[in-house]
Amino acid sequence: MIRKEKNLLEVMLIGENHTFTNFLRKTLKKDSHVIYAAYKIEHPLIDKNRPVLKVETDGKETPVEALQKAAQDIKGQMNEFKKQF
Repeated sequence: MIRKEKNLLEVMLIGENHTFTNFLRKTLKKDSHVIYAAYKIEHPLIDKNRPVLKVETDGKETPVEALQKAAQDIKGQMNEFKKQF
């Protein structure tokens, strides 16, 4: 964890890349309580598997709660995808 405040969270997702991190960001942005969800990769060669995710909420839920909801949403999407095959 890089930074944790009441309505703000910054975490490094070690071992992840653009694919998962962008999917997580888009899922977070569907949440009406999420004000800001973005990520950055400091250096494309050195840090490509260490994106930093930043989530800010409106205070009606914490960023951790928003991440938990997003994780459940992603899990549901993956289960639905699995059923289709």
